[in-house]
Amino acid sequence: MKGFRRRLGELLFGLFLFALGIVVTMKANLGFGPWEVFHQGVSLKIGLSIGNVSILTGLLICVLVVLAGEKLGLGTLLNMVLIGLFMDRILALGVIPRMESFLPGLFMMFAGLFIISFASYFYIGSGFGAGPRDSLMVALERKTGMAVGLCRGIVEGSAVLAGWFLGGPVGLGTVLAAFGIGFCIQVVFRLLRFDAKAVRHETLDVTFRNLASGGNRQY
Repeated sequence: MKGFRRRLGELLFGLFLFALGIVVTMKANLGFGPWEVFHQGVSLKIGLSIGNVSILTGLLICVLVVLAGEKLGLGTLLNMVLIGLFMDRILALGVIPRMESFLPGLFMMFAGLFIISFASYFYIGSGFGAGPRDSLMVALERKTGMAVGLCRGIVEGSAVLAGWFLGGPVGLGTVLAAFGIGFCIQVVFRLLRFDAKAVRHETLDVTFRNLASGGNRQY
């Protein structure tokens, strides 16, 4: 059973790892990631910045996830805020080099995808509610019974396809990220014997009640 503070620490660590993984894939220099392709495509069509499109996309996904019966919580909100802040800090530090050739870039891309997969284990496992896109992955897995890696691949692949039709930039790294993330998550979750469907995510009101009681509730 995990205490509140330990779970919160796992959530924050997972979000930092997720941001690190995204930056690593960016430094692979092989192209936009799946959701960035989608965000940029929508941005080109409606004239909003890619950041605002990302926020709107997250809100829309949250609505879809709630309609599918999944719960949103503190982790969902922090996912939308902290990952961007962590990314900015990591990029500002300049500690991750940019790859200038294909093979090092390929290695860097898959390293980033595995980091993102381990990040998903930590922040989904904390039970504070998965991020919008991971919540959609879990909802699809629960509704269809398909493997979690396949569900993630479908979600990422759909984002790429929609973004491409809208004019978003697609490259080799996009394809690798879209379909490689499902494989990486499948490997990591099996290695750690982690079942995302078995996690009991608490809603915001439960989290606030837990905080009011001193954060002593056990899970």
